[in-house]
Amino acid sequence: MKYYIIAGEASGDLHGSNLIKEILKKDKEARIRCWGGDLMQNAGGELVSHYKDRAYMGFAEIIKNLSKILGFIKSCKEDIARYQPDALIFIDNSGFNLRIAKWAKPAGFKTFYYISPQVWASRAGRVEAIKATIDHMYVVLPFVKPFYEKYNYEVTYVGHPLIDAIAQRPKVDAATFKTENKLSEKPIIALLPGSRKQEITKMLSVMLSIVDDFPAYQFVIAGAPSQEYSFYEQFISKKNIKFISNKTYGLLQNATAALVTSGTATLETALFKVPEVVCYKGSWASYQIAKRIVTLKYISLVNLIMDEEVVTELIQDDLNTANIKKELAKILQPEYRKNLLEKYDLLEQKLGGVGASEKTASLIVTELKKN
Repeated sequence: MKYYIIAGEASGDLHGSNLIKEILKKDKEARIRCWGGDLMQNAGGELVSHYKDRAYMGFAEIIKNLSKILGFIKSCKEDIARYQPDALIFIDNSGFNLRIAKWAKPAGFKTFYYISPQVWASRAGRVEAIKATIDHMYVVLPFVKPFYEKYNYEVTYVGHPLIDAIAQRPKVDAATFKTENKLSEKPIIALLPGSRKQEITKMLSVMLSIVDDFPAYQFVIAGAPSQEYSFYEQFISKKNIKFISNKTYGLLQNATAALVTSGTATLETALFKVPEVVCYKGSWASYQIAKRIVTLKYISLVNLIMDEEVVTELIQDDLNTANIKKELAKILQPEYRKNLLEKYDLLEQKLGGVGASEKTASLIVTELKKN
């Protein structure tokens, strides 16, 4: 069979790579073409376009680069038409993928969606477009299935692929990790400022503003694979700040606490059992638009899944030096940490065990073999 997989960011590349591995186990002669990243390519996909070339964040940034985005959409449609895949698989990245799906379904392609667009967070009207253009939807968050049921759309809950990704990660002990990465013996505060230049610029300076208040710790920036060290260098002005590129999981395995930009990383951090403070700050225009269309009580996946404020969220004007200092000090306290880690255990139970990637691949391959 011929598969065409489209992902648009680092997390999609990770989950797409594990899906590719499972598809290749079940369909030995599978040919896979993809829009994604290095991980999908290394897993066996033929990479057409790298997600870092399409990484636009926020409404204002998207509008500014609209002509480029439309060019990517046109190019993607043309490539799919030439390739003629048996299965077209979308991973998250709704702004791009739903536009491709709207064209692909009437064109006769079999469409699958792995990791639902966040229609449960905003613009629920998109559900009708999904129902019209997606043959099979596989969701990874437990509350998303009942959401779709309200719209008479049957989807399959497969569990969360982060459980798979983390389970596959070999454990590196703290002493070895620190030695290999030239870190001191001090306990680590991990800084995860995101993967796009716009969000890193917004988040990292304010995250680093509290470094002098915690001299007993070393602060380590998790560098995104899509960015060069030269970009981060402008923010690193103190000896107690270290930088490690493309080793986020190893860093989280050995971190005492973390400051994390809102997104998939908040859930990853919780699954590694690291106390965290969730941070988010967008441009004024993007934030004003988002505030009016997002219908959720929380922005972090941890709180959304648990339906309570398990981790503190510092959003927009609340993301400032004083608040970060206060909340970081709180999660470093033993009793607070103990209670938080107990909540993390309940979170992991809600997400189920390993197997999301294998289950999704099996369902897709079985569906294709019916025809």
